[in-house]
Amino acid sequence: MTDVMFVAMRWMHIVSMAILVGGLLYGRFVIVPAAAVLAPDARESLGSAAATKFRPFVFAAIGGLIISGLFNLLSTPGHRPVYQMLFGLKMLLSLHVFAVGVLITQPKNPRRTRMMTGTVISGLLVVVLAECMRLVY
Repeated sequence: MTDVMFVAMRWMHIVSMAILVGGLLYGRFVIVPAAAVLAPDARESLGSAAATKFRPFVFAAIGGLIISGLFNLLSTPGHRPVYQMLFGLKMLLSLHVFAVGVLITQPKNPRRTRMMTGTVISGLLVVVLAECMRLVY
């Protein structure tokens, strides 16, 4: 039974991260350039509509990441200092992705594109740090 729980939590963690960072990547590098050819009113309308549709996925992904991340952390025994340092960096960047992910989905956000750029960078750094943590465990 515990093996099933470990697999389910790992799956939830990976899928939640893929939804959150993947959605931000899609928004920044597909929707924003496609909206650039539209009139300013239509551009804002498209951005707000996309943000509104993505908002429930952001909250679900954040919830999934917190639940599965706590399970993964508490279910693995003792960690080396290097692991703990990488974990701290990963948590700071993750909190940035969570907070800005919620702000990006607010309607009529004039800085949405700029915020998405920084969040995509932070999200990809979280993925890199996760792999580094896996290697030093």
